[in-house]
Amino acid sequence: MNSPALSQQLPEKYDAHMSGDIEVANAKIVLNDQVVLGSIEIEDGIIVAINEGGAVRSGAIDFRGDFVIPGLVELHTDNLERHIEPRPGVPFPHKTAILAHDGELASAGITTVFDALRVGSLTDSKTNYGKYARQVASEVLELRDEGILRIRHMLHLRAEVCSDTLVEELSEFGPDDRVRLVSLMDHTPGQRQFRDVSKLKDYIVGKYGYTDEQFAEHILEQKERGDRNRDRHERATIDHAKLFGATLASHDDTTTGQVKKSKSIGINLAEFPTTLEAAQACRDQGIQIIMGAPNLLRGGSHSGNVAAAELAKHDLLDIVSSDYVPSALLNSAFKLADIWDDLPRAIKTVTQSPADATHLIDRGKIEVGCYGDLVRVRKHKHIPIISGVWRGGVQVG
Repeated sequence: MNSPALSQQLPEKYDAHMSGDIEVANAKIVLNDQVVLGSIEIEDGIIVAINEGGAVRSGAIDFRGDFVIPGLVELHTDNLERHIEPRPGVPFPHKTAILAHDGELASAGITTVFDALRVGSLTDSKTNYGKYARQVASEVLELRDEGILRIRHMLHLRAEVCSDTLVEELSEFGPDDRVRLVSLMDHTPGQRQFRDVSKLKDYIVGKYGYTDEQFAEHILEQKERGDRNRDRHERATIDHAKLFGATLASHDDTTTGQVKKSKSIGINLAEFPTTLEAAQACRDQGIQIIMGAPNLLRGGSHSGNVAAAELAKHDLLDIVSSDYVPSALLNSAFKLADIWDDLPRAIKTVTQSPADATHLIDRGKIEVGCYGDLVRVRKHKHIPIISGVWRGGVQVG
C-alpha cells in the first residue's frame, strides 16, 4: 500500500524534537475510505509505509487489533480561554494555563489545534471583555518555538464585530503569527446564535449574575454597538484574513441571506449554522459546515438551535469541532459512525476534512508522506477509549 510522497509543506522547525521512528502493527487502520488490518512505519516523524496484514515484526508496537486513526484536527475550541480564566473574573497564569490546555488536548487525541482567541473588546461593559489575544498568542508561540508543547498549535482569531476595539487588535497580528483561521463573530442580541434572547439571558445571568435591569441595559448597549461598528469591522476582518493568508469562516449563520452574503465575501467554512435552512444554503453555496461535538453528544444545542445529528442525517455536516469539551471530539466521530454506518467517513470529520478546509495537506490522514500523528483507539461497548497518542512518531498521550 505504499504510495508516492505528497507534495507537502516541510515539517515545521519546532517539530524537530518531535520526530520519531516507530512501527505500529496488527492495527485496524482507518484510511480514507476503508478499514484494513496492517502496520504503519514512521521515520523522522513522517509516514513512510503502510502494509496490510497482521504480522508484528520485531520492535514494532503490537496494537492487538485496536483501531488506529489520524491525529485529530481541532479548528474551534474555547478550551484555552477556559484555562486562562477558569471562573469569571479569576485570571490564571497564562503559560501554566497553556500547558494544561495542551496536555488536555493531547490526552483527547487532538494533535493539531487552532487555539481560538477573541479579538475585539468592550470598553464600557461590566463584563470581563478586555483585551488579551495578542499577549496569549505570543506566549503560545514562544512555548511552541521552545519545543515545550506536546501538540501542534495554530491560531484562530475570533473577530467580534460587535465590539469596540476589533481593528486595533487585529492590527497587532501579522503573517508571521501563523494565524490560519479567522471567523466573523456577531453576537448582537436577537440574531444568529441568540435569536432567542431568553437563552442569552440564561447565559449572561448565569455567568455574570446580572439583574433584569442590568441585562436589559446590556442588550441595548450591544445592539447600538453592533449597528455602529458592524460594517467597518467586517471589512477590516476580511482584509486582515487575506493579509494572514488565513481561511475566513462565518459563525452562526441563520438565514439563506446570511449564507449568500458569506459566500459573496469569500467565506468557504460555516461554523455552527443555527438552522436547517442555513445549513442547506451552505451546501447549495459550496460552503463547508462545521458543528459542535457537544451538540451532537447531548442531542441538541444549548442555545436552542438546530441539532447536529439532524444535520448529519440530512447529509449537511462536514466537520466537527470540540467547541468547549475536548474529549467530545473523538466520541462525536464514533457517534457519527453509528448514524452513517461508515467509520472512515465519520473519522474524516475530525481529521482530514478540517485539515483540508485550512489547507493543511500534511496531516489528517494516514498516508505516506504525511505526519506520523496517530491515535490508538479501542471500543468499550459504544464508547471509544484512547490508549495512545503519537505526534510525529513520538508518544505524547
